[in-house]
Amino acid sequence: MRAFDRNARIAWSLVAVVGGMLALAYAAVPLYEIFCKATGFAGTPQIVAQDSERPILERTVTVRFDSNIESGLPWRFQPVEREVRVKLGEEKLVFFRATNLSQQPIVGTATYNVTPETAGPWFDKVQCFCFTEQLLKPGQSVDMPVVFFVDPAMDKDRRYDNIRTITLSYTFFEAKTARAKTLLGGTPANGSGKGG
Repeated sequence: MRAFDRNARIAWSLVAVVGGMLALAYAAVPLYEIFCKATGFAGTPQIVAQDSERPILERTVTVRFDSNIESGLPWRFQPVEREVRVKLGEEKLVFFRATNLSQQPIVGTATYNVTPETAGPWFDKVQCFCFTEQLLKPGQSVDMPVVFFVDPAMDKDRRYDNIRTITLSYTFFEAKTARAKTLLGGTPANGSGKGG
């Protein structure tokens, strides 16, 4: 009986270890995203509230915009302007345009990053469409705003003197969350583009 008890304890311990590993794996992506957003790690821009107190410097950088879509998502997605020149501290409004090319409604969500990665902590977004899932009806186009600035404090650190161009890149994916299904009125989200 003791051998059976010992084997049962070992089996339950292994089940607990595997369960813990699965829970950590499941939580790793959202925790990593939270970490990146909080620290600017891996080129993740900072998210800030509007602040009119920061100085606007004469130093400028060119901000380029890159747009991508997940394979199989029947959308067209591009920046309205390919690049803008901004002064450090200057708040800038730009737009990205998304068009649903299919014959059915689709909900999309965007991820983003900044290159070079060293510019991530200095690139501050005030408003961004990536914060919400976007519902596009068949054939619908929308212009989605991004409000950002490059932190003027970057100018105080000589290590960043060589940053003259920053690229803000977005990738749209089909959203398959419960909220996306609600936006679709309870119909299943399907970005395959069938019938269109």
